[in-house]
Amino acid sequence: MGFDELVKRISPVLKRITLKLKQAGFMDEEDLYQEALIHLWNNFKSGCLVDKTDSYILQGCYFHLKNYLRKIRSKARVVNFEDLKSGDGDLNEAVFSIKRESVSAALDCRMYIEEILNNGLSKREKDVFCFCVEGLTVREIGSRLGISHVMVVKIKKGMRKKLHKYHPLS
Repeated sequence: MGFDELVKRISPVLKRITLKLKQAGFMDEEDLYQEALIHLWNNFKSGCLVDKTDSYILQGCYFHLKNYLRKIRSKARVVNFEDLKSGDGDLNEAVFSIKRESVSAALDCRMYIEEILNNGLSKREKDVFCFCVEGLTVREIGSRLGISHVMVVKIKKGMRKKLHKYHPLS
């Protein structure tokens, strides 16, 4: 079975899934569909879809898109252009202000991360922390480090205790 044949076969259902998720989220259904195709292509290339049913493949796409929306929702910045047009400021100044805000927040975040990494974390805790910052799941972190996901949860719990010791408000 080729990739084009697979996409042609599951496309109608996949489009309904993206339409459903678009209504619950904030992204365009075509963008979600493209993200699902990228996910499918990566799985197809790695051989994960061999001997899998369409239902299994579609369910995997659904869960991938739900997780994708959850991850990017916190990073999304919604700008209402109607407010910008009716206000005193111009569009270029508003976009520059958003970029400046983002850079400042990124620097603050980076400094905070470096402070955490330099305050008594073990090598294993630093590895887990860096993978968490990258957005990996507990199971993905465990597989990358060669440990169980339960051990990753325990390491994260220990890190939280240390973090609260250094930063009681966090």
